[in-house]
This record gives sequence, structure tokens and C-alpha cells, in this order.
Amino acid sequence: MTAIDFSSFVDQLAGVSGETILPFFRTALAVDNKQAGGFDPVTAADRAAEQAMRTLIRNNFPSHGILGEEYEAERIEAEYVWVLDPIDGTKSFITGMVAWGTLIGLMRFGEPVFGMMNQPFTREQFSGDGGAAHYRGPAGDRDLHVRTCASLGDAIMTTTSPLLMNAADRTAFGQLENAVKLSRYGGDCYGYCMLAAGLIDLVVETEIKPHDIVPLIPVITGAGGIVTTWENGPAQTGGRIVVAGDARVHQAALAMLKS
Repeated sequence: MTAIDFSSFVDQLAGVSGETILPFFRTALAVDNKQAGGFDPVTAADRAAEQAMRTLIRNNFPSHGILGEEYEAERIEAEYVWVLDPIDGTKSFITGMVAWGTLIGLMRFGEPVFGMMNQPFTREQFSGDGGAAHYRGPAGDRDLHVRTCASLGDAIMTTTSPLLMNAADRTAFGQLENAVKLSRYGGDCYGYCMLAAGLIDLVVETEIKPHDIVPLIPVITGAGGIVTTWENGPAQTGGRIVVAGDARVHQAALAMLKS
């Protein structure tokens, strides 16, 4: 698989998923709940988009593995494994908000090597290979770079929602929230992309699944950012995640979360 073939194929995956999803957006679609005792929504748009991407992968790279949100994993022991989240931010999607996107990632031997966030409604794409990251959209094409930030007191932080955290993690997050300049809730995958674009400094999350983070790791690191767990370990298996644009903010956030 050459670089040219790969780039073209990821664009095909973004195209077929976007064409599948958009007819459902801002319509009266049915919503199912995947979480007993809570609310984890899934729609026909999620399922149809993942199936469309899986079919395209199987037809072009039958030896590759697939790890997606909505269906069982396939050949995850393969050298190449695609990681798919058809709609990251389904709660935004079902309420007509635009803070959602399709996440497409590729791992080789268990390491993230390419990722893309595609938002077909806003016609924006954020992509990266760990060495560089790029934006394509109505605002023009450009490289992505994180910004410098000297301290937590200067940092803007985002999380999807503290209500997704358990009590202990929420307390630790609250201490960090008191230390930063500004915190904002919501955004899902957009928060990570805005960090890569140099607009925010810190993303802190818990309960993250591999399909939530693997496609975003090459975008963030390609833009110069750092992605780890709260324990400062590799993030591709999910869990509690800390993402920062500046190493000083990353280390300060880890220290405060541990305390």
C-alpha cells in the first residue's frame, strides 16, 4: 500500500461515510440507547456509515483488520487494523449540533500511523500521520500546529462532560478546572482537532474507547501535541486521556490529576 494509494483510500472512506450520514442529519430519526442505566445513543446513520466503510475496506484490503464502534472486531491481530467511529459525538448529531465527526484511523502492528476526522456537513477534514497534520475545508487548506502555553493558568481546557466521569475522577478534574484560565464542555472529537489547530491547550477525558482516540492520535502528534493516559502511558487502548499542545501544560496537568 503506497502513500498515494493510502491517501486516496482514506478519502474514499470519508466520502462514502459522509454520503451515508448526511441524509439523516437534522431529521426525525429514531434513536436507540446502548447503555442500561444511562444514555449512549446510536442511530441508523451510525450503523449504516460503519457498514459502508467496512464494506469498502473488505473489498480493497481483505487481509486488514477492522475495529469499529457499532459491530464486532475483525482480524484485529492483522498487521494493519482500521479503527472506525462513524459518528463521534452522536449526542450532538441527534440534537442537530455540528460538533460531531467521522473518525477513521489506521494502526500498524498496534501503533496508530494515520488518522482523520471528517465532518461532512461543515466540509472539514483534520488528518495526520504523526509527523505532520493538515486541515482541509472552507477556510482553505493549511498545516496544523499546536500553540505554546507556558502554564495551566494560561491554558484553555475542554472535556466532553464531567458527568461522564466517576466521582473520584470528577473531583480530580475539578481541581484542574480551577487551575486553568478557561474550561469548556462539549465538542467530542472537535476538541482534539481544535487543540491540533492551536486554539485550545488541554483536553482531559475519561471512559474513552480505542475508536474514540486512535484516529485522533496521529493528528495531534502530527501537529506537535502530546497524547497520554492520566498515568502518562500510551493512549491507544483508551481509558483516562490527557492531551496537550505544550509539554509544560501536559506535565502540570498530570501532576495535578495524580494529586
